[in-house]
Amino acid sequence: MFFAYFTEQPYAYPKELDATTATTVLTWPNSVIDPSLASELYNRYLDEHVYAEEAGFDGIMLNEHHNTPFCMQGVTNIGASVLARQLKHAKIVILGNVIPISDNPLRLAEETSMIDLVSRGRLVSGFVRGGGPESLSNNAPPHFNRERFEEGHDLIIKAWTTPGPFRWEGKHFQYRVVNPWAVPLQKPHPRVWIPGVSSRETLVWAARHRYPYIGLSTPTETTKRMWAIYQETAAEMGYRAGPEHRGYLLRCHVASTDERAREGVEEHVWQMGQFTGRARPWYFGPPGYASRDAVQFRATNTQGAASRTVEDQAKNFNLTYGNPKTVIARMRELLPQVEVSILNLWGNDGRISSERSMECIKLLGQEVIPAIREIGKELGYKDPFEMDAPYSQAHFEGKYNDRSLLAHPQGDYGARFKPNPAQQTWGGVTAS
Repeated sequence: MFFAYFTEQPYAYPKELDATTATTVLTWPNSVIDPSLASELYNRYLDEHVYAEEAGFDGIMLNEHHNTPFCMQGVTNIGASVLARQLKHAKIVILGNVIPISDNPLRLAEETSMIDLVSRGRLVSGFVRGGGPESLSNNAPPHFNRERFEEGHDLIIKAWTTPGPFRWEGKHFQYRVVNPWAVPLQKPHPRVWIPGVSSRETLVWAARHRYPYIGLSTPTETTKRMWAIYQETAAEMGYRAGPEHRGYLLRCHVASTDERAREGVEEHVWQMGQFTGRARPWYFGPPGYASRDAVQFRATNTQGAASRTVEDQAKNFNLTYGNPKTVIARMRELLPQVEVSILNLWGNDGRISSERSMECIKLLGQEVIPAIREIGKELGYKDPFEMDAPYSQAHFEGKYNDRSLLAHPQGDYGARFKPNPAQQTWGGVTAS
């Protein structure tokens, strides 16, 4: 099994300010920020990530959000770049770069390639559509979010795997010349994992590409429904999806005693309630962002996720907490239900102190993870690295050596906006 450490890296303002604003997303004035405190927090979180490697984690999971204090990391590739040089062996798991808000996915291809090169091939490059606030804060059209995600993904993969120069003429992105100097060290490219919270369309898309899907703190029953959708699509593609195609993000706070852990996990509940969850509904779901089917699936498959009590969330495995023995017992109960080989442990959040964060990381890495590895072995769970699983369906089918098969491999827009071969010339160089 593969274990990564995660935190939202919050700028946790004093709780007494909860009553001063209706939202902590998008529109709360950034005048509350103390740059000197922010500087200390950025460096603290980097220190904790380095310590997580030392404690025994296989990777560090990073993400990004925009215009909100609950996640300080607005550009995930910057944090990943620092860790690429600081970490020695842990994977750098970006979950993920928000493709639709970028008007230049080719730059994302270059940035991630540099991270892979500096880290000597330790990047896992996840991609996300991003939430509604990401689209609004970056002035990206929500109704084109999925189209921009899929086309941007295809361009990044082609830039990673196809020798340039070549031309790209898509619906949303056009490049007269694509010829990045920085290409990934890993071949055919870094592994791609797709995180999400139960979108049927994204599950189907990930399964068609043979990318592992990472459920983000989804309730157990929702998670089972997600895997059924993935498995059905995988069968249509001709392969059997196993634990190597499934991952899970679990809020998991560990301390020396159950009582001490309960105090710490309350910060998780505040983080996902008062801190993260307060926003106007249309911030999270702007018009056009989600299809009708996606809205209906989410409404009928997330019961229990909105509960704010520790007990209810623990019952649904939205979180777990306790001393190492308590948490190991809970994980022995959870793993056979979710059947995942990739486990991202969201250890600390809210206004937790650095001392308690370090205690949690140490206990997770040195006591909890070794025990869960043994449970995983008993269950026969192997992660994509242990399995040496194909990086994608295109990799499995041997398509990366054929340029004509790589351009727009998925998506209806690919047929509608296929580049004209007559226009594939630039600077005297022809690229098919």
